[in-house]
Amino acid sequence: MSLLKKFVNDKSGNLLLFAIIFGTISMTVIIVGVAGYGVSENRASIRKHNRELAFQIADAGVNYYRWHLAHDKTDYYDGNGTSTPGPYAHNYTDKDGNVIGQYSLDITAPSLGSTVVTISSTGWLINQPESRRTIKVRIGFPSMTDYAFLTNSDAWVGDDEVIHGKYHANGGIRFDGTADASITSAVPSYYCQPLHGNGCSNSLKDGIWGSGGPTGYWKFPVPAKDFSAITDNLADIKNASQDGGISLSSSGEQGWALIFLSDGTVGARKVLTTNCYKSKDVGESSWVVRCIDAATYGATTTYSMPSNGYIYVDDMVWVDGTVNGRATVGTSAGKSIIINGNINYLARDGSHVLGLIGEQSVLIPKESPDDLTIDAAMIAQNGATKRYDFSGEGGDDRKDSLNVYGAVVTNKVWTWSWVNQGGQLVSGYNNTNSTYDANLTYSPPPGFPVGSEYDLISWEEVN
Repeated sequence: MSLLKKFVNDKSGNLLLFAIIFGTISMTVIIVGVAGYGVSENRASIRKHNRELAFQIADAGVNYYRWHLAHDKTDYYDGNGTSTPGPYAHNYTDKDGNVIGQYSLDITAPSLGSTVVTISSTGWLINQPESRRTIKVRIGFPSMTDYAFLTNSDAWVGDDEVIHGKYHANGGIRFDGTADASITSAVPSYYCQPLHGNGCSNSLKDGIWGSGGPTGYWKFPVPAKDFSAITDNLADIKNASQDGGISLSSSGEQGWALIFLSDGTVGARKVLTTNCYKSKDVGESSWVVRCIDAATYGATTTYSMPSNGYIYVDDMVWVDGTVNGRATVGTSAGKSIIINGNINYLARDGSHVLGLIGEQSVLIPKESPDDLTIDAAMIAQNGATKRYDFSGEGGDDRKDSLNVYGAVVTNKVWTWSWVNQGGQLVSGYNNTNSTYDANLTYSPPPGFPVGSEYDLISWEEVN
């Protein structure tokens, strides 16, 4: 029998041969496929590892520049000694000192009126430069206007008062009102004085106590806030007002009245005469005649809103109107600012901001509106933000509502209203509402005091 015939007739052998051939082919395909998959997975793993390492390099760039700003708080040019913009490239080494990657930094300096610095850091590996990762962070100095209310003394928030925003006292706090943010005191305990109502006859109290809440927002003691920085800022405002700002010398009369106009201008006129009324302040047992209500005025001079935002008045100053732009009004030693009527922002969007820094006090006069709005950040450096007790004049001195949008910073005891021994309102505002302007935290009014350490505002990966 021929070999061909044997092959044709030997079916079992044929099947075995075909099984071997196709088995070999299948095994080859499987091995090649598994090997290819393994190579692909290895490459993917390497790419993933390298992208993660690029991310870590980018983050190292952010951390480096935050460290740099901690040592040179206003250098936005990577220590070059020039104003040459970035990007600024840096090598990144492993633990043995070998350069394995780089990061590139773009630094955006704060815009006018802001303290916010933007750091953009892109990292990559030398052996895989296409695996780039970019991180962007925003950091800024928090301002003293980070609080709806800040005082250097003890404080009392009545049961008809609502505080929207953080509230801090370097002294103790009797809190009978309502809050929606942190309420903090710098003292663990204090002796509450009679001027803060029944139950305060020089009695020892916790740093924060009272019938208000929520008590979950209360925290004490915390570090005290420094009021000494305000003095230097007033000096800066005075100097800057003479170079692109508005500087008003002594009026030779009672003071100056400023009215902010919605077209972005400021009208200034001398206050020629004032109305005088009997009043009492905290700690006074007898009536004192005070003349803080403007009565007659001189001619008006109109100024454009200063480009640098600085207005300095070497006298008493009365303020009201509609604010279009950003400005701060400061006074000379011993002088106060009086709220002459409603102060409104053209819009509450952060574009329009008014700061009021009275070297002494920020006052509301007797002839104030029944419903008063104050859109402003107010600082009373050595005195207080307050309205005197005018009930001794006779008649009804009770007002309806006071709404503050901004911040209140006061050295001494603050009050908008006065009550009798029975807790009934006799002078001032029956309903007060203080709302914090969140735009002020990192974009305060020109020349306002800011912190010395950067806060992290936001962190994000942008690719």
